[in-house]
Order: sequence, then structure tokens, then C-alpha cells
Amino acid sequence: MTALHASSNYVAADAPLQSQDLGTDSSYILSIARLPGSYAACTSAPSNKIHLLDPSTIRPILSLSGHDSGTTSLRVVNAVANISKPSLVSSGLDGSIQVWDERTNTYSIKMTDLGQSTGILCCDVSEDGMTVVGGTQLQGDEAQIIYWDPRQPAAPLRRHTSTHSDNVTVLQYSPDTPNLLLSASTDGLISTSIATEDDEDEAVVHVGFWNCSVSQAGWIHSSTTTGVKIWGHSDMETFSTWSDEVPSQLAVLFILSDSLQLDLRQSQDIRDPSLHNHSQYEWHTDYLINCHSSKTSPDLKVFVGSNQGDFALLSNGDLSQPGAPWRLMNSWSNGHSDVVRSLYWDEKNSVIITGGEDSKINLWNAPSSFDSAGLDDAMEVDSPPPDSRKRDRENDDSHGGKRARR
Repeated sequence: MTALHASSNYVAADAPLQSQDLGTDSSYILSIARLPGSYAACTSAPSNKIHLLDPSTIRPILSLSGHDSGTTSLRVVNAVANISKPSLVSSGLDGSIQVWDERTNTYSIKMTDLGQSTGILCCDVSEDGMTVVGGTQLQGDEAQIIYWDPRQPAAPLRRHTSTHSDNVTVLQYSPDTPNLLLSASTDGLISTSIATEDDEDEAVVHVGFWNCSVSQAGWIHSSTTTGVKIWGHSDMETFSTWSDEVPSQLAVLFILSDSLQLDLRQSQDIRDPSLHNHSQYEWHTDYLINCHSSKTSPDLKVFVGSNQGDFALLSNGDLSQPGAPWRLMNSWSNGHSDVVRSLYWDEKNSVIITGGEDSKINLWNAPSSFDSAGLDDAMEVDSPPPDSRKRDRENDDSHGGKRARR
């Protein structure tokens, strides 16, 4: 059993500030990003479109075609190629990565692999904008990490084919270490590598093996410690944290190896932390939506959802210790009628944008601060009943298997 407590500053929101339905074709809202003048949201099949939304009303102001075979990831980067302004970048099952120009309603750069159509599941862009990287589906016996110079988009610069042995689901450049790339895969590996290294054997820096398919992962900023820190999420709703702070008795072994082992700090079912106090608080977690960590908001905030469409923010006092207590910080309800698939925390404007399997996109007030107190007067709680652990996956096939992206 994992303990969950209500923070002394716990706040519940019972309605969104704004709500919009992005279509009648039952598309899921898969991903949300922030441009200077709009939010961008990509949808699943049958739409596959990327919608640009007014930041105040979240009403659609422009629609981009997206990728013909399905848009798999969406992000905003500060620079790409010779474009030194925030740009919208997406990857797709058509085997391309596209940089969009909202002024012309189409892409300005399209990176392809010499005409190959192997689906690309994730992408990122280096801080200087001169390298674009994409992770592919398994094709034959290879899953690739492919690098492009976006100024020459027709053919890749290099490719790494042995870092992972199954679908590459996560690629993310380190916000602190230039050219250090995080990757994760359905093969159970979470790795970091030097993105500028041509020799793949020399490129890999860290490796961590988690005995499950990794659907999400990201870097953890910390205000108190240094070193590599990573969070992970599996298709089975397990949650993990990793670091390169190797226990002393294993240090010699890892120094002698070709790469440094990532140390698994915490691994648990994210559905376990639940709170029961029927007079005031109650929360049951059914799935993880996403995690948030940034330089301005360090340490990890974990956003989880319920099958009824509500979502909550959980925080953990010590992610390096198994069984460390969790806190319920905030909850939001009555905005979605189905699973929340995507979430973007706009720290600058103190709002949260969510997208769901109900085709709705909602705007919410964001938490203003996080307290380190609240445990002394918090309430002990227990694990959820078995029925609340069941997540409805019946719609996966009808939406092109998009659930596997998570």
C-alpha cells in the first residue's frame, strides 16, 4: 500500500474556465503545445489535424493538415534550422518530421528518410536548432534513432540502430546538458546518449532496464541535487524514477562497463496512491497523464486522471525512496466525460490546458504554488478498489492504436 495525503493547501476546481469541442468525428486530443500567440493541439484519426487555438477562449483559429497517416508527437521549439523563433514541430506515421508555418497553413520543412515510410513516433530538436531527431517504429529487426540537419531535410545525417530493439517512444534533449539525448522504448530500456556522436557504441552514456514497455519518460529538474534524473511511465500504468547516483558498492562495476547504469529509485503502480475521506476528500487514480518539471518549477509534479474525466496533481516528497508518501495537491473535475489524454501546464499564464478522448479541450486555473508542509495534518489513505484499476481500452483499435503512444 502506498500512502496518499491531502496537502494542507489542497484546492479542488469543479469546472473549467473555457471548454471547446474540436469536432464531431470522435477524435482524441493527443498532444498540446504553446506558441507565442496560440495553443496547438493535435488530434487522432480520423481527423489527424493540428488545431491552433485562441489562448483566451481556446476557440480554433486555424487548422493544419497534420500527417496523413497520423500525427504522433507535437512540440514547440525555440529555433530550428535558420528559423530563430518558436516553431511548431510534429512527427507522423507517414515517416516524416514537419516544421509548420502557420502563416501559409502548411509545413516549411519536411524531413524524410530517403522516401521510406517507417512511422516516426517521437521527435525533438537540439537547443541550437541545427539537429532534428526522430524515433521510429520497429521495422523488421530494427528500431532507429534518426538524425537530420534540417537545412538538408531530404536525407538523414546519421542513424543509430542498436540503442533500442523495439519502438522508440521517447526522445528528449536534456535541458541542462547540451547534446545529451534521452530515449526510451517498448523494449524496456531508458537510455541517454551523445547526439553528436557518429559511433553508436560510443554514443550511449546511461542505460536503465525496466522490465516493461516504456510509453513516456522525461527529465527531472531538481533544486537540491545534481546529476541525471529521469522519470518513466509504462503501458501498464507503472511509474518509475531513475538517477545516475550509483551506490558505492556497485561503482567499480559500472566504471568498468561501457556505459553507466541508471539506478532505479522508485517503481510502483501509479494507481496505488488513493485517498478516502468521504467527509472532505476522495481521489482514485486510474492512469498517469503526464509529468511536469522545469527550471522555474523544479522537482516533479505528477498529473493523473480518472476514467470519469477528472484529473489531479500529485507530489512526492522523496522520489528517490520506494514507498515515500504522496500528496494530493489539486484536483479538477466536470470538464471531460472520458479519459484525459493530454495536458499542458502554461506556467507563464498560470493555466492548464487538457485534451480528452471526448474530443474536448479545456482551459483551467493552474496551481499558484506548492507547499512543502501539509503532511502532519494530512490523512492516511489506502489503495483503490480493484474495479477502479480497470482502464477502458476498447477504443484503441478504432483510433489507430494511439493508446500505445502513452
